[in-house]
Parts: sequence; C-alpha cells; structure tokens
Amino acid sequence: MRWWGLLTFLVSMVISGAASASPADALRHCTGRFVNPITAPCWDCIFPLTIGSVPIWRGKGVRIDAPNPSSPICACGTPIPRVGLTIGYWEPSRLMDVTQKPFCFPNLGGMSISPGFGYAGKSEYRQESGAARTAYHAHYYVYPLLAWLQILTDFVCMESSGFDIAYMTEFDPLWNSDELSAIINPEVFLFANPIAQLACSADCVAATTVGRPIQKLFWCAGCQGSLYPMTGQVAGDYGPLTGSLHVAEKFQAKLHRELLAWGTRGSLSLCQPIPQPMMDKLQYRFQLVTPVAHKNMFSCTAIGKSTVPYEHLKVIPVKGEDIGYLVWKKRNCCAL
Repeated sequence: MRWWGLLTFLVSMVISGAASASPADALRHCTGRFVNPITAPCWDCIFPLTIGSVPIWRGKGVRIDAPNPSSPICACGTPIPRVGLTIGYWEPSRLMDVTQKPFCFPNLGGMSISPGFGYAGKSEYRQESGAARTAYHAHYYVYPLLAWLQILTDFVCMESSGFDIAYMTEFDPLWNSDELSAIINPEVFLFANPIAQLACSADCVAATTVGRPIQKLFWCAGCQGSLYPMTGQVAGDYGPLTGSLHVAEKFQAKLHRELLAWGTRGSLSLCQPIPQPMMDKLQYRFQLVTPVAHKNMFSCTAIGKSTVPYEHLKVIPVKGEDIGYLVWKKRNCCAL
C-alpha cells in the first residue's frame, strides 16, 4: 500500500469510526504518537555485526547475540545465484501496537479508526473463579527501516516493501477465543498444567541473566509466562508494560504458526527466509517506542526477559497505557 493509499484509508476509517463511536468508547481515549524513524530506534540494537560466527562490530551495548553460522563463506542458487559472505545483524523490520482499546493505533499518533465492525476488546475483568484476566488487541505494520534509510545496501538481504498495516486482530476470531485458537495450536492442551508452567521459570532465568531464552522450552515466554494459548488474553494482574509485552510475544508466535512470519536466522535462511511454523525465540528483540522510546543498555530485550530493570517511568497512567513496539529481527544472509 502506497503512502497516498494509506492516508486515504486512514481518513476514511477515522470518519466512519467517529460516526460509530459510543459514549463508552469516548471515555477510553486512544493515546500514542507517530514513531520518529530517526530518533526512536535504538540504533545500537543492530549490533553485533558478524561475518560467519566472528563479530566485526559489537556496538556499545552488552546485548547477547543469537548464534550465527560458523562458515564465513556461503553460496546460493536462489533467488539470485551468488557466492558471498555470511553476515549477521539485527534488522528493525516491524512495528506492533498492543492495546486494550479496539481499533486504537498508538504508533499512528493515537488515532482511533474503527470501521464500525469487528471483534471488540475487553479491559481487565475477573472470571467466576476470581482470577484476573486482561484482553488486548494487536496490530502489525510492515516497517523495513534499514531499506528506507539505505543503511545497509545489499539489495539481496534488504526487504524493499513499503509501509503497510499487515494485520489487525480485531478481525481475527481466533485471537479473541482460547477455544477457537486451538485450531492452529492444538498442542496447547499439553502445556495447560502446573509442571509445564513451572518450567518457564528456567526460561525466565536464562532470558534475564544470559540473554538467551531456552529454545527447547518452546511453549514458554520466560518471565511473562506461556506462549499458549496464542490469543490476546493474559492471566494475572500484570501492569501495562509486562502484559503488553506478553501479548506481543504471543502474537509473534501466532504469526509464525500461520506462516505469516518466516525464519531469517541460521544457515538454512542464508539464501532466503524459510517457513517456520514454530517461532525461533532467539530471532526477535522487542523495543518499546510508544509512549516512551526506550533507548539504553536494557532496550531491545530478548523474548522472556524480565521487565523489572527498565519498566520504571515507561508507561504514563491513564494517558499512556497504549503500547507500541519496534520488532528487531535477527538476519543471517549471504551478501554479495
């Protein structure tokens, strides 16, 4: 979708959303800001930059890299026949909204652009058992920032698409129902027990102390809990930052299960991205950009890492509880 088409879409949605807004919706005002593509990203998150398994630039941070292919030389037959160098870096490739307010777009300046239909969201509520649950919606934007700014110029490795709204959970019935979501993740029933959930504590420790979640515990999101079910509902009295990060991780796993997100890390992905129905937890970092751009040694955190070291003053009560994330993706590529 080109910029003019996106602008037309947004204007029409704002008009229709304003016409269908209820008094209750008005009380739940959407907040946010437009993400500055120059100042908002933590540019040090691109690093380490590697050739093969050897880092050639680590950057200023102390972020732990994902494992890279061992050989510095690679060869590809598709999509372009080539012999090149095996490079590794972290690419800011997607934006993500996570909000309790349906059709609220924090990364688009806090606009509410409801078309008047779709699945409504639910704020915090309690089940009959007394346990608290919170429901969120998520939006996914195509955001190939490195290609736009021409920071790395190898056209084979760069995603060259334009800005687009790729996914809105308000139109997804599986996102709003734990039961229906079992259609795409039937193994959820294997992990709905205390033993499987207790194992996630080990994932929490690994992600927080070492910076690498445990891949074998694929059902875990570390300190945030479980990746199952892959819906917008989270259990417990989470704060906005921890709860939204948990939903962001679950949503990323859901996109892989639906083959809307592919693998870009490791030797099998050097020539082109590969189908990956089970998310590689080492492939992603999440950086908070809305309402406060998070740029320090704790930004761009691994999946499952505790939010305790950096969550202070990152969310503004009432005014700034609609969250936006920049998704950094590990990229191994055979570069010319």
